[in-house]
Amino acid sequence: MTDLNKHDGPNDDDSHDEHHIPALRDENEPLANPGLPAHTWRPTDVDEGAAKRAERQVSLLFTLSAVATVLFVVTYFVLDVGDNWNTFGGLGASTLFLGLTLGFALMLIGVGVIQWARKLMADHEIVEMRHPAGSSDDDRAKTVEALETGIEESAIARTPLIRRSLLLAVGLLGAPAVVLLRDLGPTPGQVEDKATGKGLQHTLFGTKPQVRVVRDVVGTPIRASDLQIGDLVNGVPDGMFDLVGVDLQVAKAKGAVIIVKMEPDEIKSQQGDNWDVDGVLCYSKICSHVGCPISLYERTTHHVLCPCHQSTFDLSDSARVVFGPAGRPLPQLPLKVDEEGYLVADGDFRQPVGPSYWSREKA
Repeated sequence: MTDLNKHDGPNDDDSHDEHHIPALRDENEPLANPGLPAHTWRPTDVDEGAAKRAERQVSLLFTLSAVATVLFVVTYFVLDVGDNWNTFGGLGASTLFLGLTLGFALMLIGVGVIQWARKLMADHEIVEMRHPAGSSDDDRAKTVEALETGIEESAIARTPLIRRSLLLAVGLLGAPAVVLLRDLGPTPGQVEDKATGKGLQHTLFGTKPQVRVVRDVVGTPIRASDLQIGDLVNGVPDGMFDLVGVDLQVAKAKGAVIIVKMEPDEIKSQQGDNWDVDGVLCYSKICSHVGCPISLYERTTHHVLCPCHQSTFDLSDSARVVFGPAGRPLPQLPLKVDEEGYLVADGDFRQPVGPSYWSREKA
């Protein structure tokens, strides 16, 4: 880049001459006079007091940004999701104040940088002539020199108050990202409670002995003798519909099952001994690839297909993967019948349902 202004500071005699047209530094440039007007000095260029005031203003904006970031973290821990007191437009207090504090933190940094650039950074007019796409070594050297000059003219070296407050504001912006990682949920092994079915490794089928397998949606128990060869029934653990809200959705996401009936001699293998009831088998409905619900059943081959990525499982052979990206069979639920002839789970799944996570080995 070529600097078209020959003045080195606000004290040059002709710096305010309206008719002065700056000349090019390099006489070899193809255009000697691009027609730029004379440079106009800003108040902060000629008045040290104004420059100091501008520095304090910019520093204040960065400091207020840091305060807003701290308030974001405080809001996250103090206000619970669902707090709806004193809000605007029905927004929850947590959502409202998290948005306001993080928004102000980012906005104040932006406003501070704009003020910094307008009042303190160098604003000399420059022009860049067109040149071949492949820059010469001389051009590269000039670019590096211009970059170094720009860093020098940004005034960051001689305005320590701005430098420190900017580092404080930008550095603290990492705190919201770290805090929000908490919303990703518990890791495997955390909040695991077999008695309540909480965690990734347990379902409601393991909360008590012999939990009935009931029909999805309606919640009616399933009598083994009522099933016909080729039937596929969507089921869930008994008691699931006593839950509400998030607890209901989490329980169903882990406990949804498919129950199929085939001829006993068509069963090639199972994931445990005597886990069928007269040809009735029960498997997790959650695909072991990425967790899609499956129930597309081909009764002649006993294959069930996941509609998301076409993973195919052979339910007659321990739900073995016969096609697609799934890496493990569908977990099988051990079955029995109670005194009334209804299907019950003989314990929980022997392995976690759904897709893999980082501490889980492939079966």
